[in-house]
Amino acid sequence: MKPVAMSRTFFEKVWGTPDLAPWYESGGRKIGEVWFGTEGEPLPLLIKLIFTSEHLSVQVHPDDVYAAKHENGRGKTEMWHVLRAEPGAALACGLTERITPQRLRETSLSGEIESLLNWVPVKPGDTVFIPAGTIHAIGAGVVVCEVQQQSDITYRLYDYGRPRELHLDKAMDVSSLEPHPGIRPPKPLAPGEERLAECQYFAVDALTVGSSKTYQPDPTRWQALIVVQGQGRLGDTNVKAGDGFYLPAGTEPFPMESGAGMRVLRTYVP
Repeated sequence: MKPVAMSRTFFEKVWGTPDLAPWYESGGRKIGEVWFGTEGEPLPLLIKLIFTSEHLSVQVHPDDVYAAKHENGRGKTEMWHVLRAEPGAALACGLTERITPQRLRETSLSGEIESLLNWVPVKPGDTVFIPAGTIHAIGAGVVVCEVQQQSDITYRLYDYGRPRELHLDKAMDVSSLEPHPGIRPPKPLAPGEERLAECQYFAVDALTVGSSKTYQPDPTRWQALIVVQGQGRLGDTNVKAGDGFYLPAGTEPFPMESGAGMRVLRTYVP
């Protein structure tokens, strides 16, 4: 078997942007998310690129236990890897101080919660891990690659006056009030490979591709490869930033190379 090109679905968002270069062309639309997909059975993970020109809502996701009991679904743990960041761009992960659930409700209704968020300045190459229960928000002026459980259960606490429903009762149930560590430093795996994030749901690695080398897929499990920077070749296919590939279990080894350098994210279920 060989790598299979993944489909891409573009979603317009009020907080999106027409500036998708160098990954895509927008046609003037304010694109906020680009989802990667496969034919047939959906993957247990959702992989997407997120493009922002405004802040996203302040939100929180439940864990598997709460989601199964109250939503007949699964929870949502996720990670963000920053690909582009305008000056002053930041991501919010957790709160700057411990507060009571009642104050969390009050500050969500008043908008004060925005000032209580732990806003972390970010630059390209930074990674933030967001376990279920972490109050979070993506700021304006960033592009991130997000890997998450295949779930759309989101509880909004604050949405900057946009006319969308809030979910304060459920958010109070699931929100963690513990401090968040912020930027997650990468861990070296092998020459040209780093571990960006790992948990029971997914592992995400960054691969730096230069001169030709043979890529050895794990024969026992599927993997997904997302080209996030540069261009080159994957097998006998020319690839560039914004392309994604699905590697079924049993995919044969294939060459990867890039003359000017290429960065690829790899994700799979451990």
